[in-house]
Amino acid sequence: MLTLTKSHALFESAAKVLPQGVTSNFRYWGPKTTRYLHRGKGAHIWDVDGNEYIDYRLGFGPAILGHSDDRVDNAVIEAIRDGQVFAMSLPLEQQVAARLSAMCPSVEMVRFANSGTEATMHALRLARAYTRREKFIMFEGQYHGMHDYVLYTPMVRNDWMTSNRRSPVAVPVSSGIPEAINHLVIMLPYNDPETLIRIAKQSAHEIAAILVEPVMGNCGAIMPQPGWLETIRAVCDEHGIVMLMDEVKTGFRVARGGAQELFGVQADLVTYAKAMGNGYPVAAFGGKRELMEQVGQGVIHGGTYCGNRMSMAAANATLNILQNTDALDVLHERGLELQAMMAEILERTGLPFTIVGHPSLFTFWFTEHQPTEFRDWLRADHALYEKVTEGMIQRGVLPEPDLREPWFISAALTQADIAQTAQALEDSLREVLVKQ
Repeated sequence: MLTLTKSHALFESAAKVLPQGVTSNFRYWGPKTTRYLHRGKGAHIWDVDGNEYIDYRLGFGPAILGHSDDRVDNAVIEAIRDGQVFAMSLPLEQQVAARLSAMCPSVEMVRFANSGTEATMHALRLARAYTRREKFIMFEGQYHGMHDYVLYTPMVRNDWMTSNRRSPVAVPVSSGIPEAINHLVIMLPYNDPETLIRIAKQSAHEIAAILVEPVMGNCGAIMPQPGWLETIRAVCDEHGIVMLMDEVKTGFRVARGGAQELFGVQADLVTYAKAMGNGYPVAAFGGKRELMEQVGQGVIHGGTYCGNRMSMAAANATLNILQNTDALDVLHERGLELQAMMAEILERTGLPFTIVGHPSLFTFWFTEHQPTEFRDWLRADHALYEKVTEGMIQRGVLPEPDLREPWFISAALTQADIAQTAQALEDSLREVLVKQ
């Protein structure tokens, strides 16, 4: 059993000045299990009590090269000696924009931001300005950041749907979201071309954008079915709708050119963050020149820290490594090895399971069918998954215990790490099944 004495003490003191003792709701695991971290290096992290974990959360995806990669850190350290923010532009912004465009040819122009939330917020504003329409389509189970326009989920009660699949009811996931913006959200099931085509035909004159995660990064990494992204592209072309692809999680992770390269579908606007800075706060939105040139011409975008020297240095170094070394190939190879080991171990239990996702971000579900949408996620055995991952965490392997989040793979993951992970999975399964 891991000792969390120092984390417990920190929680008690932090809760006096920070709501729930944390600065993000998703870092709160409970008064007895919330952890405080000391450091990270490569594929490993250490908490304040000295417990070491193989990290499959990676800050929810950013540390694609591994924590504290020396090449990225050294570039940042060197850059910040000349200052950080000036309320003016830096030459390095052009270098990063050119590198990003070279990796993602559909991205002809770029603006920088500080988080995925900012990137999707600005991109959605641009799509509305360009089309002179206000509504947008999003899909059940997808996540696009923390601004009010996108904080919606299907109506659920006791983990089961209470709205019809043909016409899902979108509800805000937080108090404080103005009721006035509810009517701007059209929520549809993912991987359902028939419903998308029908709704787009009915409401095209009102729809500014179709906002889509190409891989459902906040729903266990459900993959697009063949033809799904192509259908979105065709619908947008037919009705003058902006195809807005949210690559905050898939960008530079599933391929050097992201999901657009992997699936061969180009969007009008794309958002990036997470992996593009290897843990430093940087994001971007970009796309076709015709759209992006509207920015600054009546469409506002800005931010004190946008394009700051630290973030630009981190992005330039990270993208250079991903573009010009075999880091991403190694990462994908390690992901495939881990998937194979997971499948072998899970197969021996006799339990129904499936591996969901891409080698760079994936998970396993206890379910009989390969999932294609959010409603499939609801039917998986969440309780069993949580028990197994809790056991793995006690054994020094740290996935996100919430089935919504996939396992993220870094280029620093070793075969020894994979072997330790496999042993932790096998031991946790055995422990859980004995108790059932």
